[in-house]
Amino acid sequence: MTKAMTGAKMVVQALIDQGVEVVFGYPGGAVLPIYDEIFQQNSITHVLVRHEQGAVHAAEGYARSTGKPGVALVTSGPGATNAVTGLTDALLDSIPLIVLTGQVPTFMIGSDAFQEADTVGITRPCTKHNWLVKETDKLAATLHEAFHVATSGRPGPVLIDIPKDVQFATGTYTQAKQVETHYNPQVKGDLDAITELAKAMETAKRPVFYTGGGVINSGPAASQLLRELVAATGFPITSTLMGLGAYPASGDSWIGMLGMHGLYEANMAMHDCDLMINIGARFDDRITGRLDAFSPNSKKAHIDIDASSINKVIHVDIPILGDVAHVLEDLLNVWKARGRKTNKEGLSKWWNQINEWRNVKCLDFKQDGKIIKPQYALQRLEELTKKHDRYITTEVGQHQMWAAQYLRFEDPNRWMTSGGLGTMGYGFPASIGVQMAHPDALVINVAGEASWLMNMQELGTAMQYKLPVKQFILNNERLGMVRQWQELLHGERYSSSWSESLPDFVKLAEAFGAKGIQCHDPDALDDAIMEMITYDGPVLFDCLVEKHENCFPMIPSGKAHNEMLLGDDSTEGAIQGAGEALV
Repeated sequence: MTKAMTGAKMVVQALIDQGVEVVFGYPGGAVLPIYDEIFQQNSITHVLVRHEQGAVHAAEGYARSTGKPGVALVTSGPGATNAVTGLTDALLDSIPLIVLTGQVPTFMIGSDAFQEADTVGITRPCTKHNWLVKETDKLAATLHEAFHVATSGRPGPVLIDIPKDVQFATGTYTQAKQVETHYNPQVKGDLDAITELAKAMETAKRPVFYTGGGVINSGPAASQLLRELVAATGFPITSTLMGLGAYPASGDSWIGMLGMHGLYEANMAMHDCDLMINIGARFDDRITGRLDAFSPNSKKAHIDIDASSINKVIHVDIPILGDVAHVLEDLLNVWKARGRKTNKEGLSKWWNQINEWRNVKCLDFKQDGKIIKPQYALQRLEELTKKHDRYITTEVGQHQMWAAQYLRFEDPNRWMTSGGLGTMGYGFPASIGVQMAHPDALVINVAGEASWLMNMQELGTAMQYKLPVKQFILNNERLGMVRQWQELLHGERYSSSWSESLPDFVKLAEAFGAKGIQCHDPDALDDAIMEMITYDGPVLFDCLVEKHENCFPMIPSGKAHNEMLLGDDSTEGAIQGAGEALV
């Protein structure tokens, strides 16, 4: 069945047909026809953000916490260019987004019209795909195809640029089921390669599962199959920053996050393993360390939906192209059919070695005196919130790494952070997106004061929509990670790594009508955190912490997994051993 309607109406109808419930956006002249249609319907909730970057990050938080695509709507010119950071962030972290941008009328394109920008050209490198729609009759089909592209295969952001005259004009609406698509990624893995991996699992003496965000992106079935595979084999499992929660932190086989600020036992296991099974990770440089020293004595397998990721960074012995859930299901079936064999003697010795590494207790710290250690703040936050229906977002920096180390995740989709792009300003708007998706949940953004200030204006959004997001700021009055690198690698020359003009965060919260809490005393911290949790509304928690604490463990950039720095006593070694590191 086809219907005649305006382009603006098509946009709203397509969103409704695709099951969209929330759109994050900011109006402007080039999208006013779409906003007029939004005003005349009740199926979709529109959230008015305070900046277009906030709209895209909020859509990312919504997508990451639900598994559904996030949607953002912005105007032409600066509206579109302000969305670029969020698009790039989503591309690197494989987050499914639909970003709709307005454009000047088709007859004005190329004339340097008011608020004109080559949005398709600008965003081509930072989207999975994009479109400029010049005919109203093609708009509906393009919208439906965009949802398919964003959510199929390796997820990612897509953008549709819609000229204003296309929004006003009338055309024929096409339903989703009428749209033909040529994009059909391979989801089933090659059975011969899967069998080869099963055989390698049977004889491996020092195996390790290395998992990433691809497990979470594949859906709940993938996480469940991963847990079943780990339980059945008894193999140790580690994860990237993006993959936390796919396997429970309380699980017997969990050895923690790996990478630049990963756990000692996880990094040592990756270095010394003889079979490394990469499931849905992309061999990011923060994980691999020095490439020629990455798992140097192992056979390597890589399961990934994206063909371009396989053998891109690390050459692997067993490449398996396919969706994680499908491949894990087949791998389990093949391994079980072959008799559920593992090298029990080798595995026992391997676990003994891993437990020795665990005994290093690389996350231990001393909370003494009257200054709050950031690690202690997060340890108490974990203890006091772990029984809640809890979702965590973060900004980017030391606090992000400490959050990954000290907060524990039992389920997927509970941890939203900026991995690949490392976007300061991500966490606050992302927490708004998460809270919109889960209105009754406890949503906490772990932040640094510098990162949080990058999108502080979204406090207005939280207040307007009565979103009780909690902003837990570890305030060290420094650009903490920058300062740490300057200490370790740049002769303690602290160039522009602190602000001499920070706001009073309590007064700032109150200026927006939110609640502000400040805590500087370790003995008062628990009560202050409970006050934050129980307050029915947005809270800005200013936690004053040790100013010069460093985040360890740390693999200096350009070093191998077994060249970790384990604490402040290693500072001298850091300066000597990391002098050649590349940022």
